Amino acid sequence: MSIVPNSPALAELHHGAPCWVELPTVDLQAAIDFYTGLFGWTYADIAGHTVAVVDGLPVAELLPADGGFGWTLYLNTPHARATAEKAHSIGGHVLREPDEVSTLIADPTGGVIGFRHVPPDWLFGTDGHGAYAWAELNTRDGAAADEFFQELCGFEMTQIGDGHAVDYTIWAVQGDTVLGRQRMGSAFTPDTPTHWMVYFTADPEIGTDSVASRVLELGGRVTVEPYDSPFGRVTVVTDHTGAAFSVIDPSRVVPLSEEDTGAPVDDPYDD
Repeated sequence: MSIVPNSPALAELHHGAPCWVELPTVDLQAAIDFYTGLFGWTYADIAGHTVAVVDGLPVAELLPADGGFGWTLYLNTPHARATAEKAHSIGGHVLREPDEVSTLIADPTGGVIGFRHVPPDWLFGTDGHGAYAWAELNTRDGAAADEFFQELCGFEMTQIGDGHAVDYTIWAVQGDTVLGRQRMGSAFTPDTPTHWMVYFTADPEIGTDSVASRVLELGGRVTVEPYDSPFGRVTVVTDHTGAAFSVIDPSRVVPLSEEDTGAPVDDPYDD
């Protein structure tokens, strides 16, 4: 089973599949410059929205804002208002009142995530350098998060750690893996909030290490140095404003041994 979804059609097929990512930023032009320099993104103006493009497919939106939650993941929903109402009824918090298209919620453990109703012809590029690769929820209460999203989205849950030293579940819909959930342990500082981590792909010919070096050149930070994992070579970085994200080269896979307790845990909030 692949842990990294790789089809733009996922958003069309499943409720709960990742369908979009966006970054609210206080300086839109500076953000455009940073991500162009990092990933080579080009941009399209679509109905007044600044949309990043990779290999002809839209991959993200950068939008001006006074502040926000950093990189924000959106999951596909058939009805944003119904999803918001259900989230509220099972212990979530509605952070942005739903309209006909989208809503923003926090799960009971504090993770902020969006839901978006997308049309049948919706495109979301998940292949190529700088395209969306994966996302996972980092929380201190894994069981509560699993229960909430299983009820909200109907996810199938599979524990891939031992549930103690490594508590990591993967969430699937109709057999297709879509997301992950990690319980934060001692590697995280006590004040690290629950957060979603969005991963972008590093082209194998460029590599994760080169992307990490480029982040520094562009004024960002490397919060977790590149490391090998069972899913690829990963680094955790922040952009010039402090917005955290991860980069993964899925071609650099190292099997997990019995002695391993899990890959290094990212803590972009630990200064």
